[in-house]
Amino acid sequence: MLKLRKYLKPFIASILAIIVLLFAQAMCELAMPDYMSNIVNVGITSGGIEDGVLEAVRESEYDKLKIFMDEKQQKVFTDNYELQTSSNADKDMKEKYPALEKENVYLLKDVDKDTREKVKLALSEAETCVMVLEQTQANIKSADTANLTKEQKDMMDMLKKLPQGVDVFNVLKMMPKEQLADMQKEITKKSSLMGQDMMDSSNALYAKAEYKKVGMDTDAIQYRYLFTNGGLMLLVALGSAVAAICVGFLASKVAAGFSRNLRKDVFQKVENFSNVEVNKFSTNTLITRTTNDVQQVQMVMVMILRMVIYAPIIGIGALLKVINSNADMTWIIGLVVAVIIGIMATAFAFVLPKFRIQQKLMDKLNSVVRELLDGMPVIRAFNNQKIESQKFHKSNHDIMKTQLFVSRSMGFLLPIIMFVMNMSSILIVWVGSHQINDGVLMVGDMMAFIQYAMQIIMAFMMVTMMSIMIPRASVAAGRIKEVLDTEISICDPEKAENFDADKRGEIEFKNVSFRYPGAEEDVLHNLNFTAEAGKTTAFIGSTGSGKSTIVNLVPRFFDVTKGEILVDGVNIKHVSQKALRDKIGYVPQKGFLFSGTIATNLRYAKEDASEEDLKAASEIAQAMEFIDNKPEGFDTEIAQGGTNVSGGQRQRLSIARALVKKPEIFIFDDTFSALDFKTDAKLRKALNALCEETRSTVLMVAQRISSIMHADRIVVLDKGAIVGIGTHKELMETCDVYKEIAYSQLSKEELENE
Repeated sequence: MLKLRKYLKPFIASILAIIVLLFAQAMCELAMPDYMSNIVNVGITSGGIEDGVLEAVRESEYDKLKIFMDEKQQKVFTDNYELQTSSNADKDMKEKYPALEKENVYLLKDVDKDTREKVKLALSEAETCVMVLEQTQANIKSADTANLTKEQKDMMDMLKKLPQGVDVFNVLKMMPKEQLADMQKEITKKSSLMGQDMMDSSNALYAKAEYKKVGMDTDAIQYRYLFTNGGLMLLVALGSAVAAICVGFLASKVAAGFSRNLRKDVFQKVENFSNVEVNKFSTNTLITRTTNDVQQVQMVMVMILRMVIYAPIIGIGALLKVINSNADMTWIIGLVVAVIIGIMATAFAFVLPKFRIQQKLMDKLNSVVRELLDGMPVIRAFNNQKIESQKFHKSNHDIMKTQLFVSRSMGFLLPIIMFVMNMSSILIVWVGSHQINDGVLMVGDMMAFIQYAMQIIMAFMMVTMMSIMIPRASVAAGRIKEVLDTEISICDPEKAENFDADKRGEIEFKNVSFRYPGAEEDVLHNLNFTAEAGKTTAFIGSTGSGKSTIVNLVPRFFDVTKGEILVDGVNIKHVSQKALRDKIGYVPQKGFLFSGTIATNLRYAKEDASEEDLKAASEIAQAMEFIDNKPEGFDTEIAQGGTNVSGGQRQRLSIARALVKKPEIFIFDDTFSALDFKTDAKLRKALNALCEETRSTVLMVAQRISSIMHADRIVVLDKGAIVGIGTHKELMETCDVYKEIAYSQLSKEELENE
């Protein structure tokens, strides 16, 4: 993937925005368990009261608390509480605190966060001691001793010795300070084992009980807390959803733009390929690399932007939350992660090689399908549908087996991992329930721990899943990069020369030799000839003699191995390919038409060609006879490749397309072989008249003697070498190879009559 990182530069701003949004989403997700824990621990269990800091406390209850306070703690209390008496309290105050009708009440002043923390510390131990004593006293009355600790039982024994009706707290006031301190130490020692959160929760329950005795509306306190925190939780969830939506939108936009630019560059690169590069890769794999491979990279890019960046953020954040929590269950997460690593490593080892094989099998399948479609007439003619069907089924079966293996492996993987995750939840609940029973963990904290554990595990799963998918995309990226890094063998010069304006279409071959890449020997040997402007130069020879190779060298579909080709006195390597090809009208042996209409195909050579130009070119190409017979004329639809017209019609339209361009040089690569003799003769006659008028140079490759007999110059080839140059008459006298070809096609009388 890093091989294509330069294509991410235009999207840096969007990527940074995605990272910021992912941080925001992660923070929201990490906040959710905390809110849920607080709602359970505080909102439900403690009635919306967070700790033991009393908003209001009766004077009688304060006297109890003062027993267990030292002078410093008592000063903190008196400094931050204001005594409210029944005589100076107004009506609203009495409605809010009904206990004022009977006794004085201490009210908490408006304090800051730090001061509130000091008040909490001052009250914490005293509240615990009072609460334990009150519970013990209540247990004496109920005779419920089953769940009492040793300290509580000792205290109960002490309380039982007190006379009937004696207030225990009045007795404690008269106890020596040392004895009272020992009792307080024993009570707080046991309570301290619970942890700060449990202490706060316990003290909050004490505060709730006191509020009820003061006459405060504890239900309103609880509802206010639940609605406030529930609303905040809802806002956080909404924020997480909005961030996720924005990330999805931006990630899709980045990935789509990334793949668009990548496809564009691959297409432009392939567009500039010479036949050498096209043959190196093959058409099938170039199609696969431009479409399927780019799509693979795009899919993984979306997942990287949405998951790979997000996973470490949420995973590390959840891990820090777990470490800072009171739950001593971190080992469970370590165990689960280790199990998942083992599972994913096993899957990685088996599945990853199959991804690489799958891409190769896809290329092979595309090749078989393309060959089947291109060769369908031949296949049907020889009744070999069964053989081709077997080839297709084999390729199809091979890719199916690979896909089934991958799908089954991934199909097993998810249920196994989900089973591990569910088992981890059960283990957390089992261990957590024991800690709750021991009084060291709260229910809400256990629920939060489960969620954090799931976040850690899911984050780890995201990374491991991507570790499987990224190598597959990396293979695709490597295949794409291979195309982009391919050096083009035919390039424009750094400083292009211009053609001589005084010359028009003159072509000269000087000591030209050519060898196909990878071939052991030359196919053309030291060719020297000139094709003069306004004249027709024809090439003939046996199959494999190099006729088509010669005309393919002129537009630089290939470059010469030795020697040089001059057009209008300038080496074609010294001018731009565009300038060179602007001079040429090329018609291949197999005419190719594009999807569209007849008019759009003809205007392919010249976009601004008028309808008169189209008609004139079609007249010369002998195409008007079938165009006029079509109801829509030039607006007749043409299928891709021209499959809805005959081979001869397709060829005539290809010739007409070249004629519309009105070039200086015409190249006909065995173009007339698909035409009947009558049409061939008419077309050549009209073409000769046009070339005489426009002074255009014509290069013509032909297999039929009849097509080239009237050419101004005929070049005869044999095994890549020139064995004769001249007119038909001259060659019949001087060139044995030409005579052999001529007599093999026409009788002596036909040749003499020509």
